[in-house]
Amino acid sequence: QVQLVESGGGLVQPGGSLRLSCAASGSIFSINAMGWYRQAPGKEREFVAGVTTSDTWTFYKDSVKGRFTVSRDNAKNTVYLQMTMLQPEDTAVYYCAAVRTLPLPSLIPTATYDYWGQGTQVTVSS
Repeated sequence: QVQLVESGGGLVQPGGSLRLSCAASGSIFSINAMGWYRQAPGKEREFVAGVTTSDTWTFYKDSVKGRFTVSRDNAKNTVYLQMTMLQPEDTAVYYCAAVRTLPLPSLIPTATYDYWGQGTQVTVSS
């Protein structure tokens, strides 16, 4: 089992920045990639960004490219999502997820993730 705990959400003005963290514990050796998803009110959950754990393949939703950066610190078993130039449409609950089986890094955005965190609220508003 793997436990994921997100932190770093909050209220920020448009154009501002936030950094989300996701701390993993448990059987982390089984994880091949970590992803960030978000779900806005009345919308389906969507993939935002992801990163492999053994090398540095990263993938992003088109609308966040150039604004969001996903990174990992294997020594701390933590994955980060640095978000800049935040816009009201980025408002959502952000979830961290982990996947064990990943045949190809390119499958990060569409993989079936095995473990999920509880989510952290990000609100972008003036």
